Amino acid sequence: MNTQIEPATTTLRAKVFLVDDHPIVRQGLAQVLNQQEDLSVCGEAENVQNALDEIARLGPDLAVVDLSLKGANGIELIKHLKLQHPKLAIMALSMHDESVYAERALRAGARGYVMKQESTDHILDAMRRVLKGEIHVSERIGTRLLDQALTRKKKPAASPADLLSDRELEVLRLIGQGHGTRQISDMLKLNVKTIETYRAHLKRKLKLKSAMELNHYAFHWLSAETEG
Repeated sequence: MNTQIEPATTTLRAKVFLVDDHPIVRQGLAQVLNQQEDLSVCGEAENVQNALDEIARLGPDLAVVDLSLKGANGIELIKHLKLQHPKLAIMALSMHDESVYAERALRAGARGYVMKQESTDHILDAMRRVLKGEIHVSERIGTRLLDQALTRKKKPAASPADLLSDRELEVLRLIGQGHGTRQISDMLKLNVKTIETYRAHLKRKLKLKSAMELNHYAFHWLSAETEG
């Protein structure tokens, strides 16, 4: 009696690692990704150090990184990952305004930037494009980057925050959240004098005269960016 054996069909699924400090976001993304035939979640982390350790251990194909993490900035994590794992595909998935953060994420080493309010299909499509080695940004940001490349000119500052370095912007955000110098020092694992130097840079670049003006500016800038 001859028994015909069907050939096994196995689809190679890309391993995705999620970095987000909100468990509900990670759980929701994991549920969607694990239902896909070509994608699966291999691990999760809520902060930079755990992400670095687990990504080194698990060797994912794609890291999806939120920009607001406990005690650190997702931009800094992207920079570390790009240095330690040059072949790792990285995509930023964030609630923050792409006009401020998309180019920073790409310069840090990400290949894509997607806003969290986009549809699930849009986010999945972005992941697949980044895994293929393509760059994924919104049409608006893509047009701006292309225009800059063609004209070989740096874009004019759309807001004072565009004048700031990644670390200065991170300090500005923490000031806007109401954190003092010593708290920011502890959160970023930098000494107090370094944070004071960043505060001085912020006042100079933003043309602010006092610490009170800086606190006021940071609060209103963060409120406007969150609402936008």
